[in-house]
Amino acid sequence: MLLLSAVSCDIFETRDAEPPDRSRSNYQPATSPETLIQNLINSLADKDVVNYQNTFVTGLSNRVFTYVPSSTALSRFQNLWLTWNTDSEVQYFNNMKTSVPDELPVSLSLSLSPESFSIFGDSLKYNSEYFISIPQRNSDPLIFQGSLELSMINIRTVWLVYFWKDNAIEDNPSWSDLKGSVY
Repeated sequence: MLLLSAVSCDIFETRDAEPPDRSRSNYQPATSPETLIQNLINSLADKDVVNYQNTFVTGLSNRVFTYVPSSTALSRFQNLWLTWNTDSEVQYFNNMKTSVPDELPVSLSLSLSPESFSIFGDSLKYNSEYFISIPQRNSDPLIFQGSLELSMINIRTVWLVYFWKDNAIEDNPSWSDLKGSVY
């Protein structure tokens, strides 16, 4: 018995922490509209569906998430948008994420200038042009471009999106085209 005690390790001895499997996310509680927009940008770059989902209203609010696709995507994917909700956003995001090589980030460019934000009743409206680059393994990245209008509300000190309208710019594929094509 004494021999076993001498050979075994000390169960109260601390061990070195293991390194994380991947870097930590850039997510911050969206206590400002600018942080919400930065979280949206970071969730795509990190391909983090939970952080993406955290940008939208949930059952904590009497608001229901509404998505209005670009007119071209509306005609291309007619039946898709009738029941589009936050679960649809998660499904699109997961499908998009699996099509992108793990080591390459998705790039989203949005404006964070003060002119992009305006107060509207109990909400804040955000307008910006966007540019999305979806890397591909053996070809050029897929590019999506347009403008969006987001309506946000502050719930328990956290800003959340409850309305999203997408607009195509000229003949460029829009974010709605991306959502419809991978959903």
